[in-house]
Amino acid sequence: MAAALPVADATQVRRYARTLIRRHPRALAGALGLHAVAAAAGLVAPRLLGDLVEGISRGTSRVTVDRIALLIAGFVVVQAVLVRFAHLASARLGERVLAQLREEFVDRVLALPLSTVERAGTGDLLTRTSRDVSALSRTVRLAVPETLVAVVTAAFIIGALLLVSPLLALPCLIAVPVLWAGTRWYLRRAPAGYLRENAAYSDITDGISETVEGSRTTEALRQQARRRARTNADIARSYAAERYTLFLRTVFFPVAEIGYVVPVVATLVIGGWFYLKGWVSLGEVTAATLYVQQLVDPVDRLLSWLDELQVGGASMARLLGVAEPGPEGVADRAAPGRRRDGVAGRAAPEGPDGATDRAAPGGGRDCGAADHGGDEVAGDRRLVARNVRYAYRAGRDVLHGVTLAPEPGEKLAVVGPSGAGKSTLGRLLAGVHAPHGGTVTVAGRQLETLPLAELRSHVALVTQEHHVFIGTLRENLAMVRPAATDADVRAALSAVAALDWAQALPDGLDTLVGSGGHPLSPAQAQQLALARLVLADPHTLVLDEATSLIDPRAARELERSLAAVLEGRTVIAIAHRLFSAHDADRVAVVEDGRITELGSHDELVAADGSYAALWRSWHGTP
Repeated sequence: MAAALPVADATQVRRYARTLIRRHPRALAGALGLHAVAAAAGLVAPRLLGDLVEGISRGTSRVTVDRIALLIAGFVVVQAVLVRFAHLASARLGERVLAQLREEFVDRVLALPLSTVERAGTGDLLTRTSRDVSALSRTVRLAVPETLVAVVTAAFIIGALLLVSPLLALPCLIAVPVLWAGTRWYLRRAPAGYLRENAAYSDITDGISETVEGSRTTEALRQQARRRARTNADIARSYAAERYTLFLRTVFFPVAEIGYVVPVVATLVIGGWFYLKGWVSLGEVTAATLYVQQLVDPVDRLLSWLDELQVGGASMARLLGVAEPGPEGVADRAAPGRRRDGVAGRAAPEGPDGATDRAAPGGGRDCGAADHGGDEVAGDRRLVARNVRYAYRAGRDVLHGVTLAPEPGEKLAVVGPSGAGKSTLGRLLAGVHAPHGGTVTVAGRQLETLPLAELRSHVALVTQEHHVFIGTLRENLAMVRPAATDADVRAALSAVAALDWAQALPDGLDTLVGSGGHPLSPAQAQQLALARLVLADPHTLVLDEATSLIDPRAARELERSLAAVLEGRTVIAIAHRLFSAHDADRVAVVEDGRITELGSHDELVAADGSYAALWRSWHGTP
């Protein structure tokens, strides 16, 4: 099962929320000020109504009554206008904050190491980018402003109630233990409950995505029943998680209802008794009762939005968690000069020349670095792997002390049986994974210490996986070099034998492709990925099955056309078709996580070792 991305803790969420607030001090102060003035305007009417009742009981003239009634109506209108502008200011602030949240989340997602994304799986990341962003959007745009309004309004009402009569404020204390106990009970359980609910949605999305993407494999292996069982189990977990949060709400909200309704009754009863005792006037009882009745609305909204705040808090924790470093996290790139082996934080021991000791055909070492691995100097742009180890699971290395140093401008083919570690080695050489032991350096600097943009200017990886982005064909290519001209784009397409079909598209380079656009075949999409690589112009390329989706004859033609463009660049080709190895300057044979042979095609065939056996098998000769 995929490893879920981290989740930020409550302290990190609060710290980030404070950071967001500090970014907009004026807008926040303006919104709160408008709400405060609106709340103050709303407090005048109950006080005037109390004075009106008191005046009528004492025989106040009709003119005075009319004047007070007009004042009440005027303040109601003023409050309505102020509330309108206060909500508008809050909504604008919420939208600005939400825009920043979305931009920062996209930055975090794009900065994730590929290994982290692969371990997390599709479902978790999709749920965070869709459901969690939507939930947080509702919280930021609605829940946060409404909560602020409720808090400000409640504070002003309580202040006005105390000014009318501190004695008549005492009945409100009845609600304190009820609301405190109910809220405390709810808040101790809700955050974890909503995190489980969101995680359950991730599992459903992950399972459905796997089933859809692997539908042909599922049918071929007759695994429909197992996939249905997986989906049913995911839905059952989601159902249980939602039932739990529903249970929390069905307990909390009735308790809250009791907590803020009882004070209204208590104020009337106790206020009436105080009036009979002569401790308060009838007008004060009337005003206090109206204030307590007014207090119900902001408290009700506050408690109602409290649930939404828990949902938003859980979503924010999941979004912030995307930035948390995992085993291959971005933290690995944040400590320049640090050397680690993934176990004890130290570099793995190396031989005097950075090479392993096993012999390769022709008397050389198996690493290919014996002659120059120790004299690397900064500035020569050489990519060197020394004594590299890597494990997907602790204690189970898939690479065992591999040392490899391609010469600048050399084409090096990496071949070997399936599962030998070829693709893993390619990812380490491209900086996708950080080694758990040993080092991978370019120009004398460890890859994991380089900023991502600088790393990609040195070395890039192209695999059999590819993606066509929504947009024009030109935009899909120019994204790696925004300043590229049409001539540059056409040259890149020509280099990968894609110019003919690109020009034949309905609108040429301006044809919309990607989801909902003009469909591209898998082979065309792969050519597009290779053309991006040509435009990106790194000095070292790692090609892992980069032409696997193209038929063998076209693939060979494509590789020959690419050869002219790649002239002078270092190319490391993970070769699954041995004609790539035949054309390479040197061939490295990987078996069981080790380089067992290294040399030219002719040398390895003459040595009659593993490579020679692979070559004969590929040609169908004994």
